[in-house]
Amino acid sequence: MIVSAGANETFSFAVPIGVGLVNASINLTRIIMEKNPKNILFIGTAGSYGRCEEFQLLTANRAVNIEVGFLQNLSYSPILGEVRGIKLNVPRETLQKTVVNSSNFITTDVAQSKLFLEYGLDIENMEFFAVLKTAKKFDIPSLGLFCITNYCNKDARQNFFNNQQKAKEMLEYTALSDFKDFL
Repeated sequence: MIVSAGANETFSFAVPIGVGLVNASINLTRIIMEKNPKNILFIGTAGSYGRCEEFQLLTANRAVNIEVGFLQNLSYSPILGEVRGIKLNVPRETLQKTVVNSSNFITTDVAQSKLFLEYGLDIENMEFFAVLKTAKKFDIPSLGLFCITNYCNKDARQNFFNNQQKAKEMLEYTALSDFKDFL
């Protein structure tokens, strides 16, 4: 099964799960219970902390949920903030693999982006941590396919909107050509 956030990121072949960690968790749980998929491919856009370039395609099977307050030693969490999905064979091994940071916020400060890079993270997407965590709970192999729309800086929002359509077209082409077994 192929899923996406929905809202501005809809695809004719993907089931929308909602924007953000909570909506993605709730809706993906419902979908899994109704449809019982064998595997899950999440497709979506992502912001780069600086190492990945706009319109670069990447895959991920690992996500973290790290907030800026944690990086600045202003907060802590008693819950585990990392998840590795159950391994799923990638049909296109040429795509770079990455680790995705997910939160309900978009990073717009370059200094914070650099802290995420120092922590070993390259990109952020609001839903992916929830997708992996939910899929793992149901023992479903899962993977993420991402296209970079923007750098995480003061222009992140505008660049996201400027680049989203092209990124969606790239995701659609890649999903339908290289990941058609997920349909």
